[in-house]
Amino acid sequence: MTFDLTFFALAIPAVLFAGISKGGFGSGAAFASSAILAIIFPPAVAIGVMLPLLILMDAGALRAFWGQWNWALSRFVILGALPGVALGAAFYRVANADMIRFILGVISIGFVLWQVANEIGWVKRRERPVTAFGGLVGGLTGGFTSFISHAGGPPVAVYLLSQKISKTTYQACSVLIFTVINLFKLVPYTFLGIFSADMMLAGLYLSPFALIGVWLGVKAHHRIPERAFFRLTYGLLTITGGKLIWDSLV
Repeated sequence: MTFDLTFFALAIPAVLFAGISKGGFGSGAAFASSAILAIIFPPAVAIGVMLPLLILMDAGALRAFWGQWNWALSRFVILGALPGVALGAAFYRVANADMIRFILGVISIGFVLWQVANEIGWVKRRERPVTAFGGLVGGLTGGFTSFISHAGGPPVAVYLLSQKISKTTYQACSVLIFTVINLFKLVPYTFLGIFSADMMLAGLYLSPFALIGVWLGVKAHHRIPERAFFRLTYGLLTITGGKLIWDSLV
């Protein structure tokens, strides 16, 4: 891994963006950072660099929203996430770099389509909250997609948003859930050999920007409309998702 101008020009904004998402807007958009890094690095490097940084972001956001979550809702997602992470680890063992790039791209585009469908009313919130089983399924799916691309936000959000909780409770639940999921991922990432000394050094360089991003996100949580933030996310993910799909096929 070369720590040149290209690396810092892409990695610093990506990490700041992920931190802002983690600190103020749930974890849905944080995986954009992995997609951006996967444009210049193999997917394993991109996700390996990001996991320790995401855990650092979780720690900062957890402190800011401590005790404001709904444990009764969060626990079902967490219970479902553990086997989801295991499935993700099993899949990762048989997938090659191009397959991971393709999946990263598809998830990125899928995230945009899901968010746009919500905005224009094609996807409506359920009148009744999703059941506990739905939380387990959301956790299973979120754990799987989180393992291979740090993209567990959408399936978890579907469950949490159906519960008609406040914006702050939603944020706190997301922080708690992904703190646990990302800690789940540490052991299989280590045994699969995803981490390297260069990745740890990259994380050291980028860690101040991770914490700055979280601080900005916490401040923005009560001040910036969520729609404006996610519209920026849509643009980033459309471009990076399309690029990753193209690179995986040519």
